[in-house]
Amino acid sequence: MVAAALAGFAGYGAATFATNNTPGKAFHFDDVAAQVGLQTPIVYGGEQKQKFILETTGTGVAIFDFDQDTHPDIFFVNGSRLGGFANRKPTNLLYRNLGDGTFRDVTQSAGLSRTGWGQAACVGDYDNDGKTDLLVTYYGENVLYRNLGDGKFSDVSEPAGIRNPGRWNSGCSFWDYDRDGDLDLFVANYLDFKDATHYEPGSGPNCRWKGMAVMCGPMGLKTSQNMLYRNNGDGTFSDVSAAAGVSKTTGCYGFMPVTIDFDQDGWPDLFVACDSTPNLLYRNNQNGSFAEIGMETGVAVNEDGKEQASMGVAVGDYDRDGFLDLFVTNFSEDTPALYRSSRDHTFTDATYRAKLGLNTQFLSWGTAFADLDQDGWKDLFIVSGHVYPEVDSHPSETSYRQRRSVYRNLANGSFQDISTQAGPAILAKKASRGLAFEDLDHDGSLEAVVVNLNEAPSLLKNQAKDKGNWVILQLEGSRSNRSAIGARVQLTTEGGIQTDEIRSASSFYSSNGLRLHFGLGGKPDIEKIEVFWPSGARQAFGNVRGNRVIKVHEAHGIQ
Repeated sequence: MVAAALAGFAGYGAATFATNNTPGKAFHFDDVAAQVGLQTPIVYGGEQKQKFILETTGTGVAIFDFDQDTHPDIFFVNGSRLGGFANRKPTNLLYRNLGDGTFRDVTQSAGLSRTGWGQAACVGDYDNDGKTDLLVTYYGENVLYRNLGDGKFSDVSEPAGIRNPGRWNSGCSFWDYDRDGDLDLFVANYLDFKDATHYEPGSGPNCRWKGMAVMCGPMGLKTSQNMLYRNNGDGTFSDVSAAAGVSKTTGCYGFMPVTIDFDQDGWPDLFVACDSTPNLLYRNNQNGSFAEIGMETGVAVNEDGKEQASMGVAVGDYDRDGFLDLFVTNFSEDTPALYRSSRDHTFTDATYRAKLGLNTQFLSWGTAFADLDQDGWKDLFIVSGHVYPEVDSHPSETSYRQRRSVYRNLANGSFQDISTQAGPAILAKKASRGLAFEDLDHDGSLEAVVVNLNEAPSLLKNQAKDKGNWVILQLEGSRSNRSAIGARVQLTTEGGIQTDEIRSASSFYSSNGLRLHFGLGGKPDIEKIEVFWPSGARQAFGNVRGNRVIKVHEAHGIQ
């Protein structure tokens, strides 16, 4: 490994980093959505004007193998319009991966043809029957779909006790916060249900943008409360929001929750990205309750002490120091936020040091740490799109539809924006929201699936050939929850150690595949794989060959 001097990065101690001097060479994305069968538009809000804040958030996407045929499938949350529809209403969309590079719409036969103001999707096997289940949040209620295992789902929201009508449910995440082997559920709430369609454009001080009358909010609108549901182990959930201390955190516009064991004590914690109010970090007290410590740990606001309009979240160890970091997307005319773990249970705002504060014209949503060139270092991928269609009629550096952004990890604590070198699919302008990654075609390289408002979705494939070796880990719990959500993996190669955790949801309103993808660089050899299970069990495997999918079972090891 080539060592690089890190002037100005004293906080990294004695860490050394690999150097790669071929910017953009292994990045060339094409949008192949139409060719593979993803052509139905995701409908959400007005196309030329959006009257209320409800029309702005958009929806997410979840990637999971619903039929257990080893081919990852794609589920899109769909939305609605204020004026309704003269003909057929848009429904959610489930596309089955046929294994030949194409997808088929099986929404109706799967029992998922629901309409409404859909928001987020998260996945997990909540009943531990070996089949991945699906939760979809709505403006108005939650819908829990139990996977029946025959290609169909059953709506069990009412008997499960999580429907929660009359609220603006936003991002969601399955997790086993009490480590009893059953997946619990966290649902963020954006703002007050009635305020979502209450105030007319231009009717108040928070209803104007650069002199134009626009939809109102979120500032000036009433907030709501996040919800925590404990899995009772019998197919039902109990609302423990108050007992756990979750409902005490008021005054926040909660968007996207992501799980992260930030203090590495083996108990899952949870970060919530909040719009225009301080972000939240719930530390697990190991007794069924949580302490909100966002401000104390440095993730509530930016380094200037100001709250940002946080949208999406990526979790990853971008600097490979063994501690997971947070990247948060924000509004236009502001920077994103990179919160680097300081290794002492706090975070430091490293946005400018990582060279991620240069582009302020984007209003960004979905994001991910993903090793796109498979060199062993997590890159950054971001999708964007404004909330005001009217922005195009006002002279400024921004626009309603915006290109994607790709930042290559330089392996020295910083990133390089290579978007203009990364192919036509990155430069294409869309009003994007949700984003999820998975290897959909079994070639070892990650594909990106993107929600575009009022257009067909995108499926971005990296066509570049100059990529490194790889490995994908697929975990299954036995004492731990069957989806292995919360499991931490450390992978050691000649180039050092990589760390990641399995989580139910991240990005914006979306769920990446439940498998973990690692780039291995120039050699396919893995010195050691360590798995730290939610149950407390630990496994270690030595001298493993990469360039394949490796299944790891909590009781039986590598299979």
